[in-house]
Amino acid sequence: MKVKKGDLVRVISGKDKGKEGKILRVIPKLNKIIVENVNVVKKHQRPTQQLREGGIIEQPSPIHVSKVMVVCPSCGKPTRVGYRFLEEGKKVRICRKCNEIIDKV
Repeated sequence: MKVKKGDLVRVISGKDKGKEGKILRVIPKLNKIIVENVNVVKKHQRPTQQLREGGIIEQPSPIHVSKVMVVCPSCGKPTRVGYRFLEEGKKVRICRKCNEIIDKV
């Protein structure tokens, strides 16, 4: 997967198209991610020891990784992610539009 927890992503298809948010969780086995304020569903929750109050709660649901693109921190555009090795031998992720380093892998 070319995305990681904490990346800022923009949704490119589906009911939440155009929304941006940070990745909260990555599920590599299913090729899905959970993004804050994207694909929010309502869940009926019973009162438990940890959650004193029951009711209807809203929580983000997983979305397929192909429906999002990483937003480049330098140019601010959604972009594909590429890889490059630095002189020290470190592998870094780069923006395909502006060739700037997104972060170190």
